[in-house]
Amino acid sequence: MQIKGINTSLNSFELYTLFKDHSYSFFLDSGMDQEKLGRYSFIGFDPFMNFKSQGEKITIYKNGRAEESCGNPFARLQEILSLYKMDYETELPFIGGAVGYLGYDLCRHLEDLPNSALDDIQLPDCYFGFYDGVIVIDHLLHEVFLAALGIKQREEDNIAYMEEIIRQGEAKVIKAALPVKPASYIQSNLTKAEYMQAVKRIKKYIRAGDIYQANMTQRFCCEVKARPYDIYAKLRDINPAPFSAFIDFQEGHIACSSPERFLKIKGRYIETRPIKGTCPRGKTPEQDNLLAQDLLASEKNRSELLMIVDLERNDLGKIAKTGTVKVTELFHLESYPTVHHLVATIIAEIDQRFDVIDCLKAMFPGGSITGAPKIRAMEIIDELEPTARNIYTGSIGFIGFNGDADLNIAIRTIVCKDQKAYLQVGGGIVWDSVADQEYQETLDKAKAMMEVLLNTPINA
Repeated sequence: MQIKGINTSLNSFELYTLFKDHSYSFFLDSGMDQEKLGRYSFIGFDPFMNFKSQGEKITIYKNGRAEESCGNPFARLQEILSLYKMDYETELPFIGGAVGYLGYDLCRHLEDLPNSALDDIQLPDCYFGFYDGVIVIDHLLHEVFLAALGIKQREEDNIAYMEEIIRQGEAKVIKAALPVKPASYIQSNLTKAEYMQAVKRIKKYIRAGDIYQANMTQRFCCEVKARPYDIYAKLRDINPAPFSAFIDFQEGHIACSSPERFLKIKGRYIETRPIKGTCPRGKTPEQDNLLAQDLLASEKNRSELLMIVDLERNDLGKIAKTGTVKVTELFHLESYPTVHHLVATIIAEIDQRFDVIDCLKAMFPGGSITGAPKIRAMEIIDELEPTARNIYTGSIGFIGFNGDADLNIAIRTIVCKDQKAYLQVGGGIVWDSVADQEYQETLDKAKAMMEVLLNTPINA
């Protein structure tokens, strides 16, 4: 392991721009809240190995060769991470390991669930690149570090290569992102009437005692002429978030501005931060404050969050030492460019028997985007949503070779493939949900992404 601090005048997005055309580049981009959630950003490229899965089919690319097998992707990931396990001491949260995503539909490897939704995008259920080193940006201290682990090549050679690219970039004008060419239309997979009917159907399940809450979503799609890089540049500009990401996984691109952490593991400690409860931002400071106070006082939104907190406490209890699960924040207001949210934080100490993959298996997918009870809610989601969720409401982030991890909930996410862009939005439906208000909430959440794709302000 080797870490080198460097001085550079380039900001994090300019640094990523220097590496964006390298194979399988990624940018885990903390766009706000540098003192708490968004202190670090990470850049990587040219992984020494790639892992992809689709259903039972697993493909590992290494040394120019593809190895195919069948099995459970969680089990195979666990095997690979154990092969590269390292113990090292550093204050930086991530200096090398796996970066990528777990798609929502991996839930079927964890539970016996129906699979009737149409998968019309055809993306891998799971993708991770394995990186020998990364660039780390500390936004709080305004420092940049180059880190290498010596797996693919000697640490000093890896660091020298990254530094040379940065020095060359400083000496020339870095091309800025281009304006996004507007899409001519955006089309949903559900009409407003169909979405509202689905909400009413969920309420019938609640009345029957099947569930307490279910997360109902709709997906928008449009043709795009803009580069995914330009789409992400615009998205991070108008909707910064602490768990943003841009990933080129060759079969497509992810442009994500997620405000929600799925899980963070540091040593033997784990944290999750579910979001439940949303309202739009106001047009004036007075209106904005009134909307925020109404959200904090809303019994409907508070009960929505409480249900998911109980679910997450239960999920954490599967891998935690007895008595260590604690709620450290509840009904915490967080404000983003287009919406206010209610957030909770739950922490625990991980039992020594379990590793990061065990934690993922216990908690995935996040309860905030399924409902409660989780399994029955996912069955209802499969019944009511016409298309597969793919990456949406899965998780994006890193798993370090030392066992640490930080993964988001993949919301506020645009997926680009074959000159099309896909975005999905939804909300938790409870007994006192009002169908047209729930539909409007999805538009509030989609606002920034639609502004990017249509290249015009949206009055949702």
